[in-house]
Amino acid sequence: MLPFLSREEILRYSRHLLIPDVGLEGQRKLKQSSALVIGTGGLGSPVSLYLAAAGVGRIGVVDFDIVDVTNLQRQIVHGTSTVGILKVDSARQRLLDLNPHIQVDAINEPFTSNNAMHIAKNYDIIIDGSDNFPTRYLSNDTAVFLGIPNVFGAIYRFDGQASVFYAAQGPCYRCLFPEPPPPDMVPSCAEGGVLGVLPGTIGSIQATEAIKMLLGIGSSLVGRLLLYNALDMSFEFVTLRKNPKCRVCGPEADIKELIDYDEFCGVPGREVHEGSAGIEWDITPVELFDALKLSPPPLLIDVREPHEQQIASLPGAINMPLGAMAAHLSELDTARDMVLFCKAGTRSSRALELLVSAGFKRVKNLKGGLNAWAKEVDPTLPIY
Repeated sequence: MLPFLSREEILRYSRHLLIPDVGLEGQRKLKQSSALVIGTGGLGSPVSLYLAAAGVGRIGVVDFDIVDVTNLQRQIVHGTSTVGILKVDSARQRLLDLNPHIQVDAINEPFTSNNAMHIAKNYDIIIDGSDNFPTRYLSNDTAVFLGIPNVFGAIYRFDGQASVFYAAQGPCYRCLFPEPPPPDMVPSCAEGGVLGVLPGTIGSIQATEAIKMLLGIGSSLVGRLLLYNALDMSFEFVTLRKNPKCRVCGPEADIKELIDYDEFCGVPGREVHEGSAGIEWDITPVELFDALKLSPPPLLIDVREPHEQQIASLPGAINMPLGAMAAHLSELDTARDMVLFCKAGTRSSRALELLVSAGFKRVKNLKGGLNAWAKEVDPTLPIY
C-alpha cells in the first residue's frame, strides 16, 4: 500500500499533484521510493537536491571526503559554512533543510566491491555521480546484479553525457564500454577543469531520469546516450544496443560477482598517495627547495597546459605539456637532473613514466605538485 501524504506534504508538492502524469498517486509513489546517489560532488549535488525537493522518500548519499573550498564552484549542495566537515554530513544537513519529510542516509564510506551490494540492496535505483572509471563499472555491475536501473552522468570542461543503464530493458554500461580506457588517457576534472554550471545541467537530467523511472512515466534514456556541449548548447543522441557478448548482462556472462575494479581499470590502489610517482622517483617540496641551491640546479619542467602558468609557476621552469612531451624528448639532456611538476603531481607522475620508459634516469617528480610547494615552501603561491 502506498504511504499517505500529510496536509503539509500535499501543500509542499501541490505543483506535482496538478500534473496528471504525477498526481496524488505518483507523489505517494515517490514517497515510497528510494534512491542511492553515489558521490556528493558536482553531479551528486543537483541530483540529491532535486530528488529531495521532489519528495523521494529515502535518499542515500555515499561519499568519503570532506568539503573543500575548491568544491564550492560547482558542488552546490555544500556551502562555505560546511567547509572542512564530511561531505555526506554536509549534504544530509542541506537536504533535510530543503525537505524534512524525507529520510537521508549519510554513508561515509568509499563505495567498493566489498560493500556495494550491501549498501545498494536497500534502494530502488542508483544514480552514479562518480568521477572515475572504477566506480562507474562498480555502479553498473551492482545495478545489474540487483536488477535495478543505473542513471549515468559524466562531465569534463564543457561536455557532458547522460544515460540510463538498465539491463532489464536495454544495454548496461559494459555493453557500451567493455574495457576501460588507459588510465592516463582520460584526465579528471581536477586536472582539466569543469565549467561550474555543467554538472548542474547533467545532474538535473539525471534527476529527471531517476524520477521518471521511479514513476514509470515518459520515455527514458535507456538505450540512448545524451551528449551535451555547453559552448554551442547542443544536444545529440547516440542509440545504444545491448551487447550479446556483454560479460555482465549478456546471455553468456562470465562475471557473476563484483571484482577488483581498481585492478580492472589499471589504476593504483586506494592506498597509493595521490600525486606520487613512488618513493624512488619522488622529491618533496623541501628537498627540491634545497636542490635548487646547488650548482647546477635541476632543470624544472612544467607539464601543465600553458594557460595554467598564469595561475602559478616556479621561476626558471620550462613548459612542456604532458600531451606534447613525447614529441620533444630529443630536446632534453639525459645527463641533467630534472624535476617534473604539475598542479598536484598526477600529470607529472605520468610524464615521469614516459621519460623513464624512454631511457631517462635522472628525473624526479615533485610530490604533490605546485599545491604542495605552496603549502610547504612558498605560502604566497596560490593553491588551485
